[in-house]
Amino acid sequence: MFKRTCLVPALAGLAALGACSQEGELVVDQGVGITAVLSSCPAVGIPDYTGDVTLFTGEQRTAANLDVTAAMTNLRSTCDESGAKVYTTASFDVVARRSDVRGARTVTLPYFVTVLRAGQAVVSKRVGEVTLTFADGEERAMASGQAASYVDRSASSLPEDIREKITRRRRPGDPEAALDPLADPEVKAAIARTRFEMLVGFQLSEDQLAYNATR
Repeated sequence: MFKRTCLVPALAGLAALGACSQEGELVVDQGVGITAVLSSCPAVGIPDYTGDVTLFTGEQRTAANLDVTAAMTNLRSTCDESGAKVYTTASFDVVARRSDVRGARTVTLPYFVTVLRAGQAVVSKRVGEVTLTFADGEERAMASGQAASYVDRSASSLPEDIREKITRRRRPGDPEAALDPLADPEVKAAIARTRFEMLVGFQLSEDQLAYNATR
């Protein structure tokens, strides 16, 4: 399972009672005072240990053999959830540094785009490439990459019976008035099934991933 960083939370709770709701929000305003922001757009982020890559000139991973280091940064995304499929695009920058600055050089690095459902089920995975160009005598280079994903809107939307459980009016004296509907196991499971994440990172070998995790 991926560890995830920089992810946009899909659920915002404990809003003030009577707060103004926005489009896409479910508001329980009778005795509970919970505002749940449920968007069909996936959270976007870079999994831990996949935002950096280090290349070496030899088998030994030592400073003397260091060739190129690169980092993925400035990840930003846009989402269109107006159609039957939720379309998300992401862009990012890659900044790199090389040890030997002699001569012009290009370095191509593979990256992945993975869509996860409920935090663990892989819906799709694609691999792309970003190419960095070092000018003669230059130590640093930068390039940009893009990623995109589709998610069925029906899969990322709550069933009507679950929405009804969350938005049901609760009157004073109602036994359910003091209960958090989001704590209901059935509701929690349904919300989890509608949560998608689009993860972007360098496509690393097992050795590269282990190096990032232990350095």
